[in-house]
Amino acid sequence: MKTKYILKGLLATLVMLLVFSGCESYNEAVVDDIGASREFSPIGLTTRIRNQTTVELNWTVKDEEVANYYVVEFSADDPDFKTIYKTVKVAPKELPIQVQLEGETIYSIRVKAVSAAGLEDSKWSVTTATTLTEQLYLASVDGDIDAKQVTLRWPANSNVTQIVLSPGNITHTITPEEKANGIAVITGLTSETAYTATLFNGTKKRGDKAFTTGIDIGTGILVRSTDDLMQKIADAASGSVLVLEPGDYLADNQIGAITLNKSITLRGLRSFDRPKLHVNFALSNGAANLSLIDLDLKGDKGSGGVSVIKFNDNNVTYGSVLISGCNIHDYGVSLISANLSAARITSIIIDNTVVTNVLTVGGEFIDLRGSYLGQLTLKNSTFNNCATARYFIRMDAGLAGVTNNILIDSCTISNPNMVATNANSILYIRFASNAIIIKNTLFANTLAPYTRENVTANPTFSGNNYFNTPNLNGNVNAIGNNRPDTTGTALNPQFGNAAGGDFTIGNQTLKDNLVGDPRWIK
Repeated sequence: MKTKYILKGLLATLVMLLVFSGCESYNEAVVDDIGASREFSPIGLTTRIRNQTTVELNWTVKDEEVANYYVVEFSADDPDFKTIYKTVKVAPKELPIQVQLEGETIYSIRVKAVSAAGLEDSKWSVTTATTLTEQLYLASVDGDIDAKQVTLRWPANSNVTQIVLSPGNITHTITPEEKANGIAVITGLTSETAYTATLFNGTKKRGDKAFTTGIDIGTGILVRSTDDLMQKIADAASGSVLVLEPGDYLADNQIGAITLNKSITLRGLRSFDRPKLHVNFALSNGAANLSLIDLDLKGDKGSGGVSVIKFNDNNVTYGSVLISGCNIHDYGVSLISANLSAARITSIIIDNTVVTNVLTVGGEFIDLRGSYLGQLTLKNSTFNNCATARYFIRMDAGLAGVTNNILIDSCTISNPNMVATNANSILYIRFASNAIIIKNTLFANTLAPYTRENVTANPTFSGNNYFNTPNLNGNVNAIGNNRPDTTGTALNPQFGNAAGGDFTIGNQTLKDNLVGDPRWIK
């Protein structure tokens, strides 16, 4: 019996010893794990690529953590960190940090905390980031892009070896002098051609620049600021290209309405020094195509309010209208007007243009009342204080069996005076068949809704941003038939000076997402 109790006592003692031993080991592991002997590892580690080759790093810093600083190590195309490309020391208050790296590289990144209280360094937290093509090129200055040559610029003494232009696969080897100065002039190009110039250091890209060479007058008709502009246009054969020298065209034979019954192109000689015209255009039967390129158009010489372009004749098939590289401002009525029940217009394209103060007194900004328009495209353009009294785009019911198509892409649209929720909207579409795409566009400062008509198709939205536009990305005023874009962001773009026409974006996220007119993304 005694032996039995002795064995029971020994077993109980052994169990107790095992329990205490286990608890002691467990507590040591827990203490070590929660950071009593070493710093907490950084958590919530995030990376984002800014401006092509800058990585922005951030992580969570808790109040109870006492890290003195953090060490960040970068390894290029090396997930095992065998070679450390760059090391950065970061204080908690410096987060988030931005680190400049090289382009087109997969970086492995690790971060550890270093204690201020004598604890061991934390374990590494690891993430990755892939940089985009570096953009080493500097902005062009006036005169850099000519008809048959281009001047390209980059920071002096950068490591660069050659420039390759396409089309044509033209290779320019950079001389030591060009490298030191950061300037190369490439000749032998073709006029009016879209090129891409890629800058290399060996095989690694360091920049891409797209540009279009200027006009080589060739068979074009040169117009000087002292010429009779109206007579030059009247004398030109259909399909002619009139190239206007810089200057302010203010003589009596240079201003007012230009009536066209033929195809014609009016363009500035230099994109950086646009000729200033005080005209408007009336298109009649025979006016197949009209192109306005690199012009400054001001609507201050018409009798009463005028539209920039007005289609006059009904039951006519018109060609295409192109407005590119222009500055258009101070017109009383519309940018485009066609109050015609049975006209057909192939396309209207407005590209790389700034339009300001088109006041829509007695008309809409783009006003097609019954006319069929195959394609309306607004892209890479800014519309500032347009459609203050009426609608931005109007298309009334008209010809059957055809579809009006609308594309708004990469535009900045600010209408601070479009405030009537019951009489304004971006889209006033009553044409029976219509298709609408709106993408990468920045809207600002209007109470107007997107739509108010039952027949308006549901627009296809993607990548848009809405600032102070509660009825474009919502419907706070409960407007009937409004179709807001609930997928868009609502970030403050931090414009440079919107009241002064400077819509340069300060918001980094909008820059990264390429929202709005590209001219304001810097």
